[in-house]
Amino acid sequence: MADQGSSITPRAEDYSQWYLDIIAQAELADYTPVKGCMVFRPNGFAIWDLMKCDLDQRFKDTGHVNAYFPLLIPVSFLSKEAQHVEGFAKECAVVTHHRLRAAAGGGVEPDPASKLEEPLVIRPTSETIIWHMYGQWIQSWRDLPILINQWANVVRWEMKTRPFLRTAEFLWQEGHTAHATSQEAVEETLRMLDVYEAFAKDVMAMPVIKGVKSSSERFAGALDTYCIEALMQNGWALQAGTSHFLGQNFAKAFDVTFQAASGEREHVWATSWGVSTRMIGAVIMTHSDDTGLVLPPALAPVQVVITPIWKSDAEREIVLGHAEKVRKALTPAFRVKVDARDTVKPGAKYFEWERKGVPLRLEIGPRDAAGDSVFAAPRIPLLARGGKKFGIPAATVADGVREVLAEIQQALYDAALERRASTMRTPTAYDAFKADIEKGGFVQVSWADDAANEETIKEETKATIRCYPLVGQEAAVGTTCFYSGRPATHIALFARAF
Repeated sequence: MADQGSSITPRAEDYSQWYLDIIAQAELADYTPVKGCMVFRPNGFAIWDLMKCDLDQRFKDTGHVNAYFPLLIPVSFLSKEAQHVEGFAKECAVVTHHRLRAAAGGGVEPDPASKLEEPLVIRPTSETIIWHMYGQWIQSWRDLPILINQWANVVRWEMKTRPFLRTAEFLWQEGHTAHATSQEAVEETLRMLDVYEAFAKDVMAMPVIKGVKSSSERFAGALDTYCIEALMQNGWALQAGTSHFLGQNFAKAFDVTFQAASGEREHVWATSWGVSTRMIGAVIMTHSDDTGLVLPPALAPVQVVITPIWKSDAEREIVLGHAEKVRKALTPAFRVKVDARDTVKPGAKYFEWERKGVPLRLEIGPRDAAGDSVFAAPRIPLLARGGKKFGIPAATVADGVREVLAEIQQALYDAALERRASTMRTPTAYDAFKADIEKGGFVQVSWADDAANEETIKEETKATIRCYPLVGQEAAVGTTCFYSGRPATHIALFARAF
């Protein structure tokens, strides 16, 4: 990553390096000696904490409770569901010994005498261990539904990594629910998809498209995978969250049955759903600019930074007193910090907090203190306010800040929505499709479902079907596939993706 003091590579010059520069200079994460693993620095983890807190309440509001399941899973468990093991086999980290010993040449090595009777997988996801436990907990229809969420870390051994977006170890939540009927499970799957959509819009200020994955893109072991797809500033898509209807696959694999009200024994119906710390990467790439990180106020660890300005000791005392008065007026309604460092010049402070994505800066100089006001500088231009700095009376500073932060939150969402709309294209022939994919953005087409054609398009253009949008599928009726010319079965959304 770039040094904190260096400049940020412009997006138009090198988008990948721009992304890494943003992370480094906002002090969100750092690399570790283990390839593919990263350290969440306090600034980065604070964003995840805010995401976690908001989502956790949404899960509880929809009837879910939290639990925790083991990190280590017997290898044999992954073999019980064929599609599941095939989907994750190449990404699994395996524990084979339970202790080390001194090596002859120095250092340590696995002790051969400690070899495990059965190797253990570090969880890539928890369906198998959870359904093993559900088999012990579920006996009757009275035990259903089970609505459990887990906050945890997982390991998927990625060879090509990028901070937050794709790492060998990452943090996430995974919901796992068990139901008496298929209808209840499908309703749960779609309910949680709606939760993710609302969170993306209201908290992340990020518009998403809800859809269902094609058969080749669905989760290993699922009957249907639903997703929210977002568009990043470089025109690439990002799968921001998924919700899976698992049918009875895992219940059958682990023999999880219940006695129905009719007296018959039936297999349970299942769902799983999750979002991960890649959401931090999504926020970075949706909103940030060439100056640095831009955060929606709802996710900013520091929403308001107060920067006092003085030239003499007398001014310092007056300005700091006024700053403390403003801080008290804003706390605890907002996350506020006063930057009273006298070793850093005001311009350097401004640049630092802009780079770290603080949504609103309040400048206080002697004249502001005398006038019982503050000077507001939003992180992004607010066109409704002329795109410039403006004053807020200290007497109503809490109401003023609340209004400004709401304007910033909405402006970020509106800009992302406009960007997505302006790059949405609808070609009707393959040549036009290829040209549109090169331009970036979502490409929406009539499509005849065909896994072989899907793979060919991926090889030739690096574009994949992000989803079949849940809204607008009726438009496929009576149309022909842009690629094969056959009658269309779906409206498909293609894009290159992270």
